[in-house]
Amino acid sequence: MSTYLIKNALVINEGKKFAGSVLVKDQLIEEIYTSEPEILDKNWTVIDAGGKLLIPGVIDDQVHFRDPGMPQKGDLYTESRAALAGGTTSFMDMPNVKPQTITQKLLAERYQLGAEKSLANYSFYMGATNTNLEEILKTDPKTVCGIKIFMGSSTGNMLVDDIDTLSQIFEKAPLLIATHCEDSPTIDKNQAEYQKKYGDDIPMECHGEIRSAEACYKSSSKAIELAKKYNTRLHILHLSSAKEMELFDNTIPLKEKRITAEVCVHHLWFTDQDYKTKKSRIRWNPAIKTQNDQDALWEALLDNRLDVVATDHAPHTPEEKDGNYMQAAGGGPLVQHSLVAMMEQARRGKISIEKVVEKMCHAPAELFQVEKRGFIRKGYYADLVLLEEDDWTATHENSLYKCGWTPFDGEKFQYQVDKTFVNGHLAYDNGKFDESKKGMRLHFDR
Repeated sequence: MSTYLIKNALVINEGKKFAGSVLVKDQLIEEIYTSEPEILDKNWTVIDAGGKLLIPGVIDDQVHFRDPGMPQKGDLYTESRAALAGGTTSFMDMPNVKPQTITQKLLAERYQLGAEKSLANYSFYMGATNTNLEEILKTDPKTVCGIKIFMGSSTGNMLVDDIDTLSQIFEKAPLLIATHCEDSPTIDKNQAEYQKKYGDDIPMECHGEIRSAEACYKSSSKAIELAKKYNTRLHILHLSSAKEMELFDNTIPLKEKRITAEVCVHHLWFTDQDYKTKKSRIRWNPAIKTQNDQDALWEALLDNRLDVVATDHAPHTPEEKDGNYMQAAGGGPLVQHSLVAMMEQARRGKISIEKVVEKMCHAPAELFQVEKRGFIRKGYYADLVLLEEDDWTATHENSLYKCGWTPFDGEKFQYQVDKTFVNGHLAYDNGKFDESKKGMRLHFDR
């Protein structure tokens, strides 16, 4: 491995901003300097950051890279490549692939795929069903990020709606449970009413009324009730409504929380008014809702009721996304644009840069107890991102997703990822990739 000295950077780390330099040796951060470092070895590769921002690599705790089984949408190589271009160095991938990750054998096979194909660091969730508790209980907390439960509409048999099964999983799960919370009967009832009114051609802006705040709250509150009953380590994903924010606490330090919460970039960026122009391209589950809901999400993020910002990156082809309400798939690609979108929100004064780093880098590492990542610290893995101020416009053409489009098409950003290091390897450099090294499997201090 090469040794890099990244000098003259503006380091953003652990709530502080300072001029400094970082020495990377092999896979790790060797030293952090706050004054001009002495170059001790002529073989060091010196990178003069020229005042660019240096932050830890983003850890995205919720992606769907579609591998195996859905190659038309994406795969571990293409989507991890897009992630690196966006400053995401580690990801945690969901189990609703083909075949679904619901046995230890299938989980092991996915980790083998990660080792073969992923340019970023990776972990995969073990999926829950109504019938695989025995497999769930075999999951190793030190090498797997969590158990994923779909407590809402899902494909195949991954909807867990049997209360006895849910109770057993919450009581016995050997590690963190991450939940998708939407109440399916409520959604089904709402959709039937809108179909009666509109047929299959329901206006897209009704999506947030069909997959409503009531549906979200009913499921989220049930998950929290179970977690409190069994003292479960619970993480609720992609929260989307104002009403749900009353369920979460900001009086407990993150390391002590048993119940934590995530918000996704699209819920912080778009509102239901954007359906008029973006239409099905911003159809996600849970739905993008009203301005009032978005305002409540921002308030909760800033006061630490919401702990993590992630993407729920879930690519579909344009053909799968487009069409009428009943045909269009839910989900969209985001990992290449999540960090720059949040940096744009910082530029607009919605959030500080230090808080962006906290919610996208530090908090996921703390919350999942990721081993030696998420911070710029001596002895930690050198997952690092250099960001430069550079006006640019996101387009379908300059996105790297295999699906070939971005919901941010036409959006102007003022920050861009210049370089991304993964385990000390300069994997992305000003538009060019060095794919000679793959990412590593994440491990957890549990």
